[in-house]
Amino acid sequence: MKAVRFHQHGGPEVLRYEDAPTPEPGLGEVLVALRAAALNHLDIFTRSGGVPKVPLPHIGGADGAGVVAANGPGATRYAVGARVFFDPGLSDGTCDYCARGEHSLCDRWEILGEHRDGTLAQAVVVPERNLRPIPEGLSFEEAAAFPLVFLTAWRMLITKAHVLPGESVLILGIGGGVALAALQIAKHAGARVFVTSGSQEKLERAKVMGADVLINHRTTDFSKEVWGITEKRGVDVVIENVGAATWAGSIRALAKGGRLVTCGATSGPKPDEDIRRIFVKQITIYGSTMGTPHDWEQLSRLLAARILQPVVDRTLPLEQTAQAQELLEHGDHFGKIVLTIPPLS
Repeated sequence: MKAVRFHQHGGPEVLRYEDAPTPEPGLGEVLVALRAAALNHLDIFTRSGGVPKVPLPHIGGADGAGVVAANGPGATRYAVGARVFFDPGLSDGTCDYCARGEHSLCDRWEILGEHRDGTLAQAVVVPERNLRPIPEGLSFEEAAAFPLVFLTAWRMLITKAHVLPGESVLILGIGGGVALAALQIAKHAGARVFVTSGSQEKLERAKVMGADVLINHRTTDFSKEVWGITEKRGVDVVIENVGAATWAGSIRALAKGGRLVTCGATSGPKPDEDIRRIFVKQITIYGSTMGTPHDWEQLSRLLAARILQPVVDRTLPLEQTAQAQELLEHGDHFGKIVLTIPPLS
């Protein structure tokens, strides 16, 4: 099969479009012939060496969609040729965390494309239990753009923060996949949504999607703007994945008793912190990663009902993965950058 691999860590220039062995499904696994794969910042983190002990050469990519090419022993749920997409989070299902339904805390937790070969290829092996049928009318590209970011946003807003109707939610950096998923989920939950961006065009597009308050962080301090709009109250929840560059502002923007949920640190993992702001305001800080099978089931139903909708910025062919990752790093996109993949012969 054709795949995009890196044989050493570095920038986009280390990516090679080349032949690689086609994997074989094991017990309870399915070989999916991919037709689309969506990029995530995780792919850049893995490629650049942020994930230790990645065996080389390595195929990145967590998100994908395609058709069932072969079933391993014991996998019988999906016929060959069925259109499928999948939860890229892999747990063993047997540890204490899995028994409590907290699969993303599993002692042997893995993510496709991070800990094992992923979706930047013509085929990938996935546990059958992670698969779901692609809803009728949804393209491979749209299906590939859905899982990781919506799982991440759902766990942040619903599972962790327990957002309630009428509460206020601040989402930083609207335009990225997690932020756009969070906007849809927060509106579905009945929240008033504040969004920030340095692009007025992105803010206006977010308004069309339901954002209530638009803040251009290039022209104003977003935390002071929130403070003024809310008459010195602050927001109930902040969805934070930027890290060091925005952390202090995120804490300031919270109301007393507010909740901050973080899933990433694209601008750096070590912010300056005044701990007094946390205990005086009685703030709760949640860490969150991906989601659980229960989250995945709920999201799959909402997608099938068209309540949630993946946003695709643009598509490029698989052989242009290096250019696609450069676009992702540059940050001008609104929605997911998706790679189209030729059929497995």
